[in-house]
Amino acid sequence: MSPQPDHVAAEALLAILAGCRRADRVCQRQLYLRYYSYAMSVCLRYTRTRDEAMEAVNDGFMKIYRDIIRFDVTKHELNGSFRGWLKRIMIHTAIDHYRATEKHQHQQDLDEVSNYHPDTGASALDSLAYDELLQLIQRLTPGYRTVFNLYVIDGFTHEEIAQQLGISVGASKSNLSKARAHLKAMLLKTAHHAYA
Repeated sequence: MSPQPDHVAAEALLAILAGCRRADRVCQRQLYLRYYSYAMSVCLRYTRTRDEAMEAVNDGFMKIYRDIIRFDVTKHELNGSFRGWLKRIMIHTAIDHYRATEKHQHQQDLDEVSNYHPDTGASALDSLAYDELLQLIQRLTPGYRTVFNLYVIDGFTHEEIAQQLGISVGASKSNLSKARAHLKAMLLKTAHHAYA
């Protein structure tokens, strides 16, 4: 099956979105099936299990169906802008799930950390393949994993992370530092090729 030309894909998405605005169940299902894998890949980064990710994905799609009227379909590149809008909703939904279950677990304010020295040099993390890194990130505690994903993968600032998670900027920085240290330790234990 060959990929659809961009204008055909955009027209199909426009039709699906128009149907979702009318609460057409068929169009909602088409949207879900079209973006399920992408939404799941986003939510898996913020959850401990596939079941938790599935719950976040489903809640995220409910928000999308409810708020679809707010999405501007006149954007220049419809597919890319919708994908970005969906990603933001999924991240926020996964974070809401995180906050509801494990908000204060595994976090420590930067002021409480003795001898904090950020590592500014290049590390083995810089040479990891994306999939390898995601597998290691999944093994982090929820607090560390969430901050790491938000900062390193999704590009949020510490101030934005602090606001999203209801923690201090210092706690965000501390959790990121500890996440990196734990990832480094995991790499050493598995004798990753970058350390060879």
